[in-house]
Amino acid sequence: MTRKIWVFDTTLRDGEQVPGAKLNLYEKLEVARQLKKLQVDIIEAGFPASSIGDFNAVKEIATNVGNTDDIIITALARAVKADIDSVYNSVKYAEKPLIHMVLGTSDIHVEKKFGKSKNQILDIGVDAVKYAKTLLPDVQYSTEDASRSDFEYLWTTIEAVVKAGATIINVPDTVGYAVPEEFGELIFKLNDRLKNLNDQVLLSVHCHNDLGMATSNTLAAIKNGADKVECTINGIGERAGNAALEEVVMALNTRQAFYNVHTNINTKEIMNTSKLVSSLMGLDVQVNKAITGDNAFAHSSGIHQDGLLKSRDAYEIISPTEVGLSDMELVLTARSGRHAVKNALGKLGFNQLTDPQFEDIFAGFLELADVKKEVYNHDLYVIVENYYSKHDMNNQDIKYYSDNFYELMDLQVISNTIFPSASVKIKKGNQIYKSSTVGSGPIDALYSAIKEIIDLDIKLLEYKISSVSRGKEALGKVKLQVEYNGEKYIAKATDTDVIKASALAYINAVNSIVVENLIPV
Repeated sequence: MTRKIWVFDTTLRDGEQVPGAKLNLYEKLEVARQLKKLQVDIIEAGFPASSIGDFNAVKEIATNVGNTDDIIITALARAVKADIDSVYNSVKYAEKPLIHMVLGTSDIHVEKKFGKSKNQILDIGVDAVKYAKTLLPDVQYSTEDASRSDFEYLWTTIEAVVKAGATIINVPDTVGYAVPEEFGELIFKLNDRLKNLNDQVLLSVHCHNDLGMATSNTLAAIKNGADKVECTINGIGERAGNAALEEVVMALNTRQAFYNVHTNINTKEIMNTSKLVSSLMGLDVQVNKAITGDNAFAHSSGIHQDGLLKSRDAYEIISPTEVGLSDMELVLTARSGRHAVKNALGKLGFNQLTDPQFEDIFAGFLELADVKKEVYNHDLYVIVENYYSKHDMNNQDIKYYSDNFYELMDLQVISNTIFPSASVKIKKGNQIYKSSTVGSGPIDALYSAIKEIIDLDIKLLEYKISSVSRGKEALGKVKLQVEYNGEKYIAKATDTDVIKASALAYINAVNSIVVENLIPV
């Protein structure tokens, strides 16, 4: 039997402390419902004493998300009666409510922040736990700045609050000061004493990422006996953020033989949760971030693509499907090798190419890749068709495929507060189509104009724009995800004109749909 690790998600409390990431009540409810789908054990829904809005949000989450006994709802309080009352009165509507309080234990916090003696702070903590226990049976006590605290005073505090009734002890690395070896040793010593004192009390950790070691410190704590981890989605949070839930969970899953533990997390909901949090909070995930970054499962290097096509475990330790993605992404760029391009052509039905034919087609691919950066399947069709036309070869299988693809000829977008509008000219085969529409904004108008021409029932799921260079000639990159007939398609485009990049990305998605369905549209 492996040991269970409890997962405490604090995205809606610590994560929301990121400047500009404030959510309204309905957005908080949506995130909380998704966290329940993810099957976290505990949701920290906010800091109810901070505002009426936060109090109401915690209460709504407790009522509507915590209405079953498979999830615990909590919120944060300082070790004062008014805060504890706010937590109790907001979380009491949940089937399984928990009061979470925090009080510093380091000399810096005790002497400089509170201006009190250690004995005074200890007494405050004990009294707070005793009071919370009169309200609810489950109380978590966080020893703020534990990693910079005197060990014996830290233990004296823990021993006292456990005897007062605390059921979970949380040990935070509040400022990300710890290193894995040191933090692991701290947790080992605390766990040894705590289990001798009361083996029913859970030992928890809360690690910040100021030195980039939040995930490593969390994993070191688990290896040394921690029962519970506090994390956020995408690692968001105060300053440099917290330990990323998805990184901790997938490390435990992938290296289960080493850690010998398990969680209840439904990993197939990881990407859905990541995208929801990123979208609602307006916090982009860095492209190379582990697990949830855009490039986490994308491969463009020819050497890597060749290895993956021979054996996936050559460069892939986690299947993308484990976290809710469809499959690995082999991105065709100028760095892609022959094996990757030949594989992509084979999937499109071009399996009978001779070596000389393929080399000519590969040269055409490299020429286009240098200009376009990323090459899509519809581009490969055009490259192959151009090759056959150039050599006067009659191949009915591919002769007219390019006539089904769309090409942006021109566009005009007008943005104003009354009637944002867009006009587009698009080519399909030998036909030229024009359309003009209005929308709720410039991008909505642009996409409505394109949809009027292509006449496909496409639903836009995600639209993201970012800068990939600096200066007045900076390139804007647009990435979007659309849905058609229940299938999802991702497309990207880059241009100095972000409106044009938006149009090109949408048309790339449309052409991907055309290729996938292999029928004239």
